[in-house]
Amino acid sequence: MELLGRSKNELREFCVSLGEPAYRGGQIYHALYAERKFEVARMTNLPAGLRERLANQARITLPTVRQRYASRDGSVRYLFGLGEKGEEQIEREFRAQPEKNKPRVASVEAVFMPSETRQTICVSTQAGCAVDCQFCLTAQLGLIRNLSAGEILTQVLVPLQEQRDEVAGSTAFQRKQTNIVLMGQGEPLLNFDEVMAAMRILLDPEGVGIAPKHATLSTSGIVPGIERLAREKVRPKLAISLNASNDEQRDRLMPINRKYPLRVLLEACRNYPLRPWEHLTFEYVMLGGMNDSAEDAKRVARLLSAVKSVKVNLIPWNPGELPYRESVAEKIEEFRKILVDRGVPTFVRYSRGRDVMAACGQLALKEIESAQPTILN
Repeated sequence: MELLGRSKNELREFCVSLGEPAYRGGQIYHALYAERKFEVARMTNLPAGLRERLANQARITLPTVRQRYASRDGSVRYLFGLGEKGEEQIEREFRAQPEKNKPRVASVEAVFMPSETRQTICVSTQAGCAVDCQFCLTAQLGLIRNLSAGEILTQVLVPLQEQRDEVAGSTAFQRKQTNIVLMGQGEPLLNFDEVMAAMRILLDPEGVGIAPKHATLSTSGIVPGIERLAREKVRPKLAISLNASNDEQRDRLMPINRKYPLRVLLEACRNYPLRPWEHLTFEYVMLGGMNDSAEDAKRVARLLSAVKSVKVNLIPWNPGELPYRESVAEKIEEFRKILVDRGVPTFVRYSRGRDVMAACGQLALKEIESAQPTILN
């Protein structure tokens, strides 16, 4: 049995099936997620006999770190191998795809972004993506497969463990706030069950211990998934990838809009239950000459006027091999000011890691010879 990605109840049931007391499952859960012990032999809160049995009947599968790309700004793009089982599954499911779309290896990416007072990890929820946003390089991969809860979790656990090892004994590390953003490869709400299984462990104070206000799930606008997320007792914050000011524009940039047009999407947003401390975030990728005019800004303000407690993040487009260009700084500032003047809190969010293809919309399994390939041992 694979232990990584299992809930406390699942681990308790597993221990009972082995003839052990159920509480042993809670001990495994604590050792795995709170203490980040990824070898059964290191779980010294378990008796030696149980550790020996687990070594024969269970496994903890961490991904292979195939490469780490270090950005000049301190960010690190991780290229993770999905393991032998993942590679076999990918080969089986992806064999019919055109050759030009196939990644050379079964991989997925995450990005670690440190700063002085906090650290943010951008996590993938699928290998590739099926949503086909036209300005995003990940869309060029197509959907390869969904990730398991364990594969999602390891994108957080591995960077955190490496950083803890790097600064062992440093009290400064313990004070750092950790943010998790589900904004890597894939559409989280199209892999709902596995994403939420991972999030319950990440947000559990007895698990990884990330505060819900420090975790964000970004969606292209999968309305049934938004409605389902609203019913979850434990959940991350929600961000909507808007990127257009009307349906015609959004149909062209984000084909998912044809299934869930703005009227339907914004109705789901109006009905979404926000916690007292929470805003509903709308993300808007700024594409030069495409969606960045003053009229676009006015239309966005009108669209959001009926949605309670919103904020907008303007994201300058990150270059890639696609037929778009960045908005100029003056256009971005004009757009921001129009929204702010109409009562919409708006911020410009420049992506990190652009030089190593780690920024928003750039995750496409690129191997970069000019980048420093490894930074951690």
